[in-house]
Amino acid sequence: MDKFRIIGGRVLNGRVSISGAKNSALPCMAAAVLTQETVTLHNLPYVRDIITQRRLLEDIGATVLTPELRTHKITAANIELLKRHTN
Repeated sequence: MDKFRIIGGRVLNGRVSISGAKNSALPCMAAAVLTQETVTLHNLPYVRDIITQRRLLEDIGATVLTPELRTHKITAANIELLKRHTN
């Protein structure tokens, strides 16, 4: 774990934003296809896996909007299920 050593007589103040966990966000994004209602997920990390998952959802017909940084609104009402025919 990283450490910060502060030397001085000044009072520390400020904010640190912590993004959500990728390993929790990916299953939540996948679960959004189970309902026709819009699912809003907040505090998603901006990492490649989340971007890839978003593209996959869009490729199967879901609508994914990002109204704010780290917020995704996923609507899967227009997803069409395809049957695979085997010979």
